[in-house]
Amino acid sequence: MSVLHYIGAALVLALITAVGVYSGRNVKTAHDFNAGGRRAGAGVVMGSIIGTLVGGASTIGTAQLAFSYGFSAWWFTLGGGLGCLALAICFSKPIYESGISTMPQILATEYGQSASTVVTLLTSLGSFLSIVSQILSGVALITSVSGMGPFVSTAAIVVLMLAYVVFGGVWGVGYVGVAKTILLYVSVGICGAVAFNMQGGWGAFREALPASRYFNLFARGFAVDMGAGLSLVVGVLTTQSYIQGLISAKTLGASRAGVLTSAVLIPFIGVAGIFVGMYMKLHYPDIASASALPLFIMRHLHPLFGGVVLATLLVGVIGTGSGMALGLSSMICGDIYKIYINKNATDERNLLMSRGVIVTILVCSAVFSGGNMGSMILSWSFLSMGLRGAVAFGPLCAALFFKGRISNKYALASMIAGPLFVLLGKFFLPSSIDPLFPGMAANILVLALAPRPRLLDGADKSN
Repeated sequence: MSVLHYIGAALVLALITAVGVYSGRNVKTAHDFNAGGRRAGAGVVMGSIIGTLVGGASTIGTAQLAFSYGFSAWWFTLGGGLGCLALAICFSKPIYESGISTMPQILATEYGQSASTVVTLLTSLGSFLSIVSQILSGVALITSVSGMGPFVSTAAIVVLMLAYVVFGGVWGVGYVGVAKTILLYVSVGICGAVAFNMQGGWGAFREALPASRYFNLFARGFAVDMGAGLSLVVGVLTTQSYIQGLISAKTLGASRAGVLTSAVLIPFIGVAGIFVGMYMKLHYPDIASASALPLFIMRHLHPLFGGVVLATLLVGVIGTGSGMALGLSSMICGDIYKIYINKNATDERNLLMSRGVIVTILVCSAVFSGGNMGSMILSWSFLSMGLRGAVAFGPLCAALFFKGRISNKYALASMIAGPLFVLLGKFFLPSSIDPLFPGMAANILVLALAPRPRLLDGADKSN
């Protein structure tokens, strides 16, 4: 990196730091930290969702997969957009009007506290893997453009994630998410346009690359890529971080507008990353695939603007990882700590606990990611989304739209069966079949087999 690279990067980091410090002024209580005090507008809702969903996997990870499979890499952002569309149209009203701040609390209201505890513990694994994918993206970015090694790069990423979210909470994720969204879409969009024009347009890409592999949404196999898209849809619908953005709005209209805007914008950034990945495959076929986007920026953009883009990508990685850590912290504190450990904790104690859990989560993620530096970033992201959906999708739908229809025992069995079959499928099914399919089938089938309670009003649903 040249001096101009560092100047451009410093400008972006200074802007993001200023926005993050400003957001902390809105945090007076634990409710402000975790749910924004229900004072956010549509822009902050959009910033919170895009700021968490669009990060290293959507940019660096998409370019990495496109380097090998072209448009098959679109499923992460395309599926994310479809998930947000479903969240806005079908789920925003019942979730917002419930007045509940976490997804496990919705399940606790319908199935009892044990259901809340189980879903918190099982979905935490999926959220944890998503944070790991962001750390891997950040390490790929830093090591590609600097002389820093993986260990130092990982430490830097974790420290920046802590600074991003630990002070401002959902306000930090929302406000910084708005700034990050503008910077990210302009920066990565320009990268995609430059790659597209340098190659000579659509026709030139089609002539240079085999269409059956690089211009096929199902290049990795229909079941694999369809499973990847489905994992994003159900993952978005069952992830606390996105629900957290939805419920932070001051009105239902603002909430729905923010989520719908996210649904429209998210798929576009994936296309830009795909063209960069394919361009780098044609001209630099021997590079590490994870370095496709960072090296494109270093070699084909003006150094000052390149520094801006690199810092923006870094903020994208940090924002998504810290946003996931915030959602995970909210569930652990609200559905485990306050229920089983300290029921009478003061608001100050809850706020301190929320921040402490975030620190613990990020440190553990950094340790775990150290042994997976050579893996495909999006594979971790797809698995994390699929695990969350296989745990909570069926029970959440039943709790919101079929109240009183499912007994506690069947809901709990569904939450356990889903991720169990995902993991079994991961180890025993051929690679051509996404393990999400048996997981979702088990999750929904258990609920379908549940006998309807004899009494719907005041009935004991424990049987």
